Amino acid sequence: MNDTRLTKLADVLVNYSTAVQPGDQVIIAGGPVALPLVVEVYRAVVRAQAHPLVRCQPDECKQILLLEGSNEQLLFEDPFALHEVEQINAYIGLWGQENTKALSRTDPARQAKLSQARKSWLDRFMQRAADGQLRWVGTQFPCHASAQDAERSLAEYADFVFQAGLLHLDNPTDAWREISVRQQRLADFLNGKKELRFVTPHGTDLRLGIEGRSWINCDGHENFPDGEVFTGPIEDATEGVVHYSFPAVHGGREVDGIRFEFKAGKVVDATATKGEDFLLAMLDQDPGARVLGEIAIGTNYAIQEYTKNTLFDEKIGGTFHAAVGSAYPESGGKNQSGLHWDMVCDLRQGGEIYADNELISQNGQFVHPDWPRS
Repeated sequence: MNDTRLTKLADVLVNYSTAVQPGDQVIIAGGPVALPLVVEVYRAVVRAQAHPLVRCQPDECKQILLLEGSNEQLLFEDPFALHEVEQINAYIGLWGQENTKALSRTDPARQAKLSQARKSWLDRFMQRAADGQLRWVGTQFPCHASAQDAERSLAEYADFVFQAGLLHLDNPTDAWREISVRQQRLADFLNGKKELRFVTPHGTDLRLGIEGRSWINCDGHENFPDGEVFTGPIEDATEGVVHYSFPAVHGGREVDGIRFEFKAGKVVDATATKGEDFLLAMLDQDPGARVLGEIAIGTNYAIQEYTKNTLFDEKIGGTFHAAVGSAYPESGGKNQSGLHWDMVCDLRQGGEIYADNELISQNGQFVHPDWPRS
């Protein structure tokens, strides 16, 4: 893909999202399909007087390991990656695959083991990020496979990706700073609240304890495009039922019609109309996988359509998402797991959000005019 907007995206990722400084060690990780963006990000890192470290692995390598690797190989913790995560200053992940369904028939139990092998790395990555020692961002490279998932041509999908990141504007960085101000007002309001409740006409009635937890303003510094506020709910204080609106994709597998029932913070009943065996295998991989590590509200009203890509779907303005598994320490969340799986619930047709019994959102729109709006 040869698109001048990639240069603008690389500039935002390096100079805004991760604020790369002279002398920084910066990992640029992406598959072969994302090479045009890898090159532009590399150029931007060099111009920032930092040290780019490219990590590019063919998609087939993961497939080979899952299909042919022994249990010992699946559970192997890469010592070089563990050392590397202690040294780097920034991490820029560029996502894109030739085939997003390549792992659809892979044994869920084997995928769970591979997930466990990353747990130590993921825990350390999140802790260093929470401590301000590691800056990171991930973004989607517009590619054919993702365009097909979104039922668009590549050109249409590229337009969607770049517009979701406001890259069609002359100065997207300034636009993201303005969005940050609105989202911060919402985060400031939620800080200090004790309980959040989500209700939809489709059967969702979910209550989460959030007292003492910090709400984080996601304004393009970790995901790009961004557009959410989130926290880590109290681990034993989630109660009720949630019916997720869209298929949830994880590890190349798609699960649809997900319904969770929570008691004392844990998923005690989980069902799905498609991919239920995979869902249960992921939830049973470790004790923390059935506990919510994140609750978030989507605030990017430039994204309105579901595309089977969590990066965009969880940001849809007028939705909320919850992640089973590992929490982000900066939110105050304590849950640990090899899993972090975001699932999205639509609020735009009769949904409501209550904070300490006060209605703050109805039909996907916030009641306060100074908060994010469509």
